[in-house]
Amino acid sequence: MSVSDLRLFEMRRPAELADVCALVAERVARGEATILLAGGTDWLVEQETRPARRDGEVSPLVVDVSRLPALRGITFDGDRLRIGAAATYLDLRRHPQVVTRAPLLERMSRDIGALQIQARGTLGGNLATASPAADGVTALAAYDATLVVRSVRGERRIPFAELQTAYKRSTRAADEVIVAIEIDLPPEGSPWIWRKVGTRRAQSISKVALAGVAALDGDRLVRLGLGMASVAPVTALLPSVRALALSRPLKEIQGSEVDAAVDADVSPIADVRSTREYRIHCARMVVRGFLRDLGAPT
Repeated sequence: MSVSDLRLFEMRRPAELADVCALVAERVARGEATILLAGGTDWLVEQETRPARRDGEVSPLVVDVSRLPALRGITFDGDRLRIGAAATYLDLRRHPQVVTRAPLLERMSRDIGALQIQARGTLGGNLATASPAADGVTALAAYDATLVVRSVRGERRIPFAELQTAYKRSTRAADEVIVAIEIDLPPEGSPWIWRKVGTRRAQSISKVALAGVAALDGDRLVRLGLGMASVAPVTALLPSVRALALSRPLKEIQGSEVDAAVDADVSPIADVRSTREYRIHCARMVVRGFLRDLGAPT
């Protein structure tokens, strides 16, 4: 399905976020489907593989939110970064403060498809789709980001660790609109990693991808955030690895312990992109590599 095929759908473009929230609430109450369209890089592709609509099945209403000012923009308030849900990956790549204060996001954004995808794709859209293979969501997991959502009932914040519940399922209610992502950044210059294992560096879905951010006090970690794609039904937060790495000085952590922690945290499948065994091997190696860079003898 191409952008030109959107003519087959009823479309609206509300001028204000409050109007979007009211429209979504009304349609949810009536059991009617609504698609909030920002870049469309997930949804348009999904339309190619979905079963044909049955007789009498009504197409969803498509609501264009890509130009809503409330969903755009990238702002800094001290060490807090706020990214509008409709800000694109290209916006992230080109923002000078993102480059210096959140280099993981800038580096990850370079690997999100081709330039055309980067110019349309959004973190908000990837969060809504909730694919465990989404590279951008992996980076947000590493930052322990907070999702800001709004509905006619008001605004609330969802910590990333409380967001995803199962494959493409989350705690965000059906009538809640993703507004922004908030990140409390580590000190400038803190270590980070972005490692994508795939057929190609970009324009391919990851076999495994690791995002990580850390803060050190001597030879001990005082902050460690990790996110891994394509190794579980949800974005893997690697809690066992986090707990191990924070438990004692890095020089005391052995590679066998890291492997055991990774194995406890991932449950990959075999599919057309990779085998289960190769994904486990890659997951172990990229985590070991990051901890080695931080000072562990792995």
